[in-house]
Amino acid sequence: MNIVAHNHQSRELLSSKISRFLEEFHVGRILKACNAYKVRGFSVKDVFQVAFENAFSSKSFFQKQRESSTSIPFAKDTFYRFMNSSSINWRKFTLQLSSAVIQKIEPLTNEKRRNVLIIDDSLFSRARAKKVELLAKVYDHVEHKYTKGFRMLTLGWSDGNSFLLLSQCLLSFAERENRLQEASSDIDARSNGGKLRELAQTKATSVMLTLLKEAKDADIPAKYVLFDTWFCSPDAMLQIKNIGYDVVGMVKKGDKIHFRYNGRMQSAPTIFRAAKKRRGRSPYLLSVEAEAVKGEQAIPIKLVFVRNRNNRQDYLILVSTDVNLSEEEIIQAYGKRWNIEVFFKMCKSYLKLGKESRTMSYDAMTAHVSIVLARYMLLSLEQRRKVDKRSIGELFYVSCDELQDLQYMDALIMVLKKLVSMITEKWLFLEKELNAMLDSFLENLPDLWHNCLNRCA
Repeated sequence: MNIVAHNHQSRELLSSKISRFLEEFHVGRILKACNAYKVRGFSVKDVFQVAFENAFSSKSFFQKQRESSTSIPFAKDTFYRFMNSSSINWRKFTLQLSSAVIQKIEPLTNEKRRNVLIIDDSLFSRARAKKVELLAKVYDHVEHKYTKGFRMLTLGWSDGNSFLLLSQCLLSFAERENRLQEASSDIDARSNGGKLRELAQTKATSVMLTLLKEAKDADIPAKYVLFDTWFCSPDAMLQIKNIGYDVVGMVKKGDKIHFRYNGRMQSAPTIFRAAKKRRGRSPYLLSVEAEAVKGEQAIPIKLVFVRNRNNRQDYLILVSTDVNLSEEEIIQAYGKRWNIEVFFKMCKSYLKLGKESRTMSYDAMTAHVSIVLARYMLLSLEQRRKVDKRSIGELFYVSCDELQDLQYMDALIMVLKKLVSMITEKWLFLEKELNAMLDSFLENLPDLWHNCLNRCA
């Protein structure tokens, strides 16, 4: 990654960015609609903003609260009650916030671009945990071993340029023998927390359909759903088609999944071996039309066999339920799926996904993940609006620098205020003379300090 340039004069301070983001998209109103509100005391929006800013500093909430109680006006119990609340519908919050951001981004997108939904899962590790709610043994595909944690099933939206998160669910296991801990018995099954725990113990394919139905009900502008081999089956294609989306996915090379081709049920590798391949330097080897069949239902599909760039002797199998798409368009559409892999890497490396919260409560883990998704939306929106060629990671480091500058300028303002107070007490200056002295002092400061002081005033 390139070194981030420290051109502070051209950047806005992080706190003002976050405040504008929360105001522009009415985050307080969305939180209230998702059952996050308080009868008295500090507003939920203020508590949310403190949690939101945590990733952009090197200190946890507990450390910052101990060092400076003035920067965080409420007690730690207020913060922990907010994070552990089982009444807040965090999936609804993420969906409504992303929907509002998409409405701002979509007019910037060319009409010829295809908006897509992308679904995938990633490991949410709690390797050292013992008593976390719904903790399960999950397979780590990177380390190739089982570990303790969850599968974070995530649904995202992309127009090929920006990527935004719509919803997520930390999946445990439907089978009791695979769960290391059970859900808390103190949570009302009728509450949002109770319903979320029930969803976490459902099979991933069923949760995927639930997330897609919610996106459809929210009128998220997209026509295609992209996923890899894990979710690609004739049954899933038929159900997604019934929801109202077309599928562009990758088919697993094996003999367990069959399609109807030339009147017979055959696996994709069998179809490939029997059909005549294209010659030359074509971007794909073979394209055939077949049918995905489940019981009495059947829909037409197009299978595209593509050369594997990493192994020229191998091939990959793409499938589309929209047979009107050309082979090049299917390949191009599936290429957008890589955006969700970038998101997982970004959140784990920079936005403290899974590292910031060590709670045992399932509600607090869900709240933590939802706040991380909101942070990513902020960075993605900043990158899109400024047509910024820097990566999301570079923008994150810039934001961290801005937050540190803000803390420094706050300290400088406190020193100046103390100086003015001492001058007023010990020397008899007229207010007009004192203001003239301060104005002269500020005018002779470097431009960086002068601009920052004007913003913080």
